[in-house]
This record gives sequence, structure tokens and C-alpha cells, in this order.
Amino acid sequence: MLNKSKSKKILLLYSLLALGFFIFLSVMLLTVLKQRDMPSLYTQESSKAERGSIISADGFHIATTKKLYKAVVNTYYIDPQKKELFIQLFSIYSGIDAKEIAEKLNKNSGVTVLSYDVAEKQAQYLKRLAFELRQFDVFVQRENKTTGQKTLHGLRIIESGESREYPYGNLLTPIIGYPQKIEEDGYTQVKGVKGLEKRFDRELSARQDAKSRGLRDVNGYIILNKESFTKPAINGFDIKLNIPVALQFKIEKMCDNMKKELEAKEVMIAIMNSNNGKVLTLASSNRYLPKDIKKSDYPSLNSGATEYSFEPGSVIKTITFSLLLDKGLVNPYDLVNGHNGRFKIGRKVITDEHKMDWLSAENVIVYSSNIGIAQLAQKLSGYEFYEGLKKFGFSAKSTKDLIYERGGSIPSASRLENEIYKATAAYGYGIKANLMQIVRAYSAFNNNGRIVSPKIVSSFIDEYRREILIPNEEQIQVIKSSTAARVKAILIKTVDKGTGTKAQTVGLEVGGKTGTAHIVEDKEYINRYNTTFAGFANDKSNNYTICSVVIEPEKSQFAAQTAVPVFKKAVDIMIEEGYLKPNIIE
Repeated sequence: MLNKSKSKKILLLYSLLALGFFIFLSVMLLTVLKQRDMPSLYTQESSKAERGSIISADGFHIATTKKLYKAVVNTYYIDPQKKELFIQLFSIYSGIDAKEIAEKLNKNSGVTVLSYDVAEKQAQYLKRLAFELRQFDVFVQRENKTTGQKTLHGLRIIESGESREYPYGNLLTPIIGYPQKIEEDGYTQVKGVKGLEKRFDRELSARQDAKSRGLRDVNGYIILNKESFTKPAINGFDIKLNIPVALQFKIEKMCDNMKKELEAKEVMIAIMNSNNGKVLTLASSNRYLPKDIKKSDYPSLNSGATEYSFEPGSVIKTITFSLLLDKGLVNPYDLVNGHNGRFKIGRKVITDEHKMDWLSAENVIVYSSNIGIAQLAQKLSGYEFYEGLKKFGFSAKSTKDLIYERGGSIPSASRLENEIYKATAAYGYGIKANLMQIVRAYSAFNNNGRIVSPKIVSSFIDEYRREILIPNEEQIQVIKSSTAARVKAILIKTVDKGTGTKAQTVGLEVGGKTGTAHIVEDKEYINRYNTTFAGFANDKSNNYTICSVVIEPEKSQFAAQTAVPVFKKAVDIMIEEGYLKPNIIE
């Protein structure tokens, strides 16, 4: 019995030893096979590329990107003996009051965001501070009670997003447009919604983020050597405009003043080089702050220059007359019956503001006779009239540089066979156009019969500061150069003797045509008006096509008293800024 009991004890002992050894081997095997969170020998850093800027012709950044950073610290790793040192140094480097930092650290335990809005320059200083704080042992290692692993977390400066900045406030809005914020993987980016920001969103957008990977030092920083890998950031293209800030600013201020003086809803003006299409100014009195858009700004978010189409009125008379002249259907000295200011075509009675008896064909333009142009237009077939208007660019987009353009409309060729439609279209009713379409059409009279497309953007600039010029669009010959020269002389006569006398400027070649048209509301003409003056201003070296539009002026319904003074004031500003030099003999 004793031997049996002893044998059982020995067997139990061996069993326990075997079990213990098995457990030991199992633990060892699991330890070997289990993936452990060992500190990596390698580390990597990344940095977001930036959206490109929009730059004026004279080198000012109208829209630019500011990177945003946040400063994060874990209070658990700050040495209590050096906490005050951390507060004071962070305050100096960040510009944040020391009391504010202390409050955040005392209020929060663990991960604490000290600032969400650290500027890029400050971020660079704070990154340097983070390195120095580790050197001075401001942060201490702590042991994880679960794993037993020791870790150290210092001050971290993390890219949190980007902000679109507009240093000149509402300058060049709504043409420049505005962006919206988009959250992507915890990073705030911007995308264009309107204007140039939207039209060139793909070109402006960042193309490649920066990334670095390599061996890490004891502080966790990358050791840059032949084994490390670096991929540079490639920012979006900068966009350079043909519009200079100084001129744009003065023209906008003038539009603001004229809006008040004329008690108008909006005043707009475009100034374009007649020979190459470069837009020097595209201004509106109705602007907004892209970073602070209010509900009252909503009507101004659309660019009136291309998104507001209206019946242009008598500025179309010049187009109609040029088509007649180009086809040899009229001679400038032909006599036209003015019917003493009242003429009936079919069931429609056409009237003139100034009663006239007989007048020459060119004076139909000079003195803006509806009756005269209505009769002359009958010499055009509906097809000829329709094709002529299309050739001048009406009902088609005027420029590739702006988005959401309303192309307007012209009556069909079959409708223009009707004498009434032909008559009213001849003086700008039944046609819808926008400011930029009128500018494009009128460039023909200042450019030997060729129309040029308005060009707001001059070039792209890449990350190496190389300028990539955008080629000009091909010019379209819409009338003979001899026809354009004759019409140009008539437009100069209109300013010298006719409805545009208030546009006269001594020492310059100035010509143009007024236009006034009733506004349509609920398919009926109402007692409100839009007024237009389209023409040109030239010196010995420069030729500019200029068009001013006044939307619903209360002061007067006549373009001669509204749109013409806007044109004249713009020309005066161009002289002040050196874009036009009058030839004055003293």
C-alpha cells in the first residue's frame, strides 16, 4: 500500500512537471508567433500640396491658400517640474497668451489641442520648438501598465487643412468666384463653386502631396541619407490674369459711385484690348466677400457679365447696319424717311424719341432712329439676318474663361422673314445678349472687321515658376475691313454729333452707340429699362473695346444720361493709369 501511494505521488509530480513544461513551451511558442508592437526602425512624414493662387496682371495675389495646422500635446507625458517652462515657451513661439495655454492644460487630461488655427510660419517655429523640448527632457517616458512598453509623446504640429484667402476683399467678384470646404480624411480642402475658382478648379488643385520615408533617430525624426525616400509636393498651377489690380480697383469704385448716383440695381463695364482680346477690366457694382457670403449677397453670386442676358436695344442697330453695308444693300448716304417719328409696320407702330423727316442711312445710327433701321432691315432676308447675328457671336458663348454663361437668344431665320420681327430685331428687341457678347461683337469695328474672344486668363505658372501662356483664340472675320472702317467712322460721328456726345474725350479716338430697352417681366414689357453704351477708345498705340451696362436706373431711362457717363469715367481712369495717352497739342 505504501509503495502504491508513493508511486501515485511520483506520477502526480511528473504529471505536474510535464504540464508545467507544456505550458512553458506553449507560452514561448505564442510569444514567438504573436505579432508584437515593437517600435519601427523606420518613420515617415507627409505634407499636403497647396491649391494654386490667382494672380493679377501686375503681380498681386488676389486669391491664395493658407495652410492650417493644429498643435497637440498629451499632458500625461509633460514633466510636472517643467510644465511652466513648456507653457512659457509655447506662448512665445505661438503668440497665444500663457494663461490661455495653462487653462487648457489644467482643464484637460491626456490629448489636448492647444490651437486649431496655427499659421504656416508659426507651425515651422513650433516644429522646431517640439524638437528642442525633447532635447531638454520636457517630456518624459511613461510605461504602459498593460504591455510594459515605454513610450514618449511630445508636442505635435499636425496639418489640419487649408483656407482660401482673399487679401483684397471683394475685388474682382463675382468674376473670381468662391470655393467651398470639403472634409477628406480629417483634412479640410477647398473646391471652386463659381467664377474662375470653379472654371479652373482642376488646374488650381494640388497635384501631388509631399512624402518622406527613412530610418528614424531616437527622437523619431527621419534620418536623411541614401536609403531615405522623398517625394516633393507639387502644388496646383497659379493662374495669371490680364486684369491689373490698380485699374480694376478704380473702375469698381467708380461703378459703386455711379450705382448710387443713377439709383440703379447694378452697373457693369468691360474693357478689352480690341486686337488680342485681353480683358483689362471686368467690373460690377454688385460684389461680395468670398469668405463672408451673406444671404443678401445671393443675387450677386452670379456674374452679370455672362450670366445676365437682356434685350440690348439700339446697340444692335450698328450690327444690323454693318450687315446691310457689307452686302452692298445700303449706302451710308441713302435717304431714309423718318415719317415724323411715327411709322406703322403691319399692326405694330414704331416710334422715335426725336421726330425726324428725311435722314441719311448713316444718321439712322448717329441719331438712333428705330423707324430708319426698321425700314433698312427689310432689305435683309431672314436667313441673312439670322446668319449675320450668329456670325457676330450672338446666342453663342463669348469666352472660355467663365462658367455658366447664358448665351442668350436670337429669333430663328424663319421668324426673321416676318417684317415685324425683322424690324424689332433690327433695333435690339426680341434678341437677348450679355455684356461680354456685346463686347465681342463690337470688337469687329475696332479690329478691321474681325471679332476677338474676351480673354481673362493670360497664363498658368507651374511649381518651377515657368509661365505657360494660353494661346489666343482664332479671330473671326465677320465683315470686310472696309465695312468695319466705315462703321467705325459712323460710331465716331455718333460720339461727336449724335447720342453719345457725353463720351467725347479730347485727344482720343472715341466712338460708340447707345442702347435703351424695356425690361420684360412675365412676358410683358414693363416701365423699367436697361441702358447700354458699346464702343471704343483709342490712342496712337492702343485700341480698346468698351461696353458699359446700367441695370434699371431710376434717375433716367436714357443711355446718354446713364451708360455713356459710366463709359466716359472709365476712359478718364484709363488715362490716369496710363493705359490711354491723349494726343493733345498745346
